[in-house]
Amino acid sequence: MTWIYLVVAGIFEVVWATMMKLSDGFSHLGYSVATVIGMILSFGFLALATKHLPLSIAYPIWTGIGAVGAIVVGVILFKDTLSPLTWVFVAILIIGIIGIKVTS
Repeated sequence: MTWIYLVVAGIFEVVWATMMKLSDGFSHLGYSVATVIGMILSFGFLALATKHLPLSIAYPIWTGIGAVGAIVVGVILFKDTLSPLTWVFVAILIIGIIGIKVTS
């Protein structure tokens, strides 16, 4: 269950980052509220995960899920463009997240 909490925390990190972008500098109330709710849920699930996982494992995985998720959302939703070399580093980041999980 701890790992599920961590993955959910990472997903909510992507949610709040996306909502923050959509809030346009916190100028749209609905997206601004969704940002704060996403942050609370993300931190809450991270707190649950760190009850049983070391911080040295939980935090990098949480931020990694958030980083990769934000990249995917940026490319799909906001039409961000990334160079092929950037995609190589995204793949390395994913390998790092998996490596941390497998070796912990």
